[in-house]
Amino acid sequence: MALILGLTLIFAGLILAMGILTSIPALGKHLEKLAKWLGRFQTIIGIVAIIMAILYWGALLYSLFALIAGLVLLVGILPSIPALGKYLEKLAKWLGRFQTIIGVIAIILGILAIL
Repeated sequence: MALILGLTLIFAGLILAMGILTSIPALGKHLEKLAKWLGRFQTIIGIVAIIMAILYWGALLYSLFALIAGLVLLVGILPSIPALGKYLEKLAKWLGRFQTIIGVIAIILGILAIL
């Protein structure tokens, strides 16, 4: 599995699961600081996640979650995409209700992709 896909999943997952990171013993505060710092690059990480999902479509589970995480991270700029933007925005907003769950799964899959 590609290292960059795994790192992208971990970074996207940290941003998406930022709300529950403090409940992790010993590392929670540090992970939350990292997630807040990564949050400044949310759009870039979302774009990279979607590109990696397309490039590594053969690893279906990993790329599917990279695509989902990328869509949720890009919810703010999706309306600017011609023709599909309105529909992608609705999908991303609906997926945003499951943001924390998607984030946790993305972190786990990212770790598994690196191993």
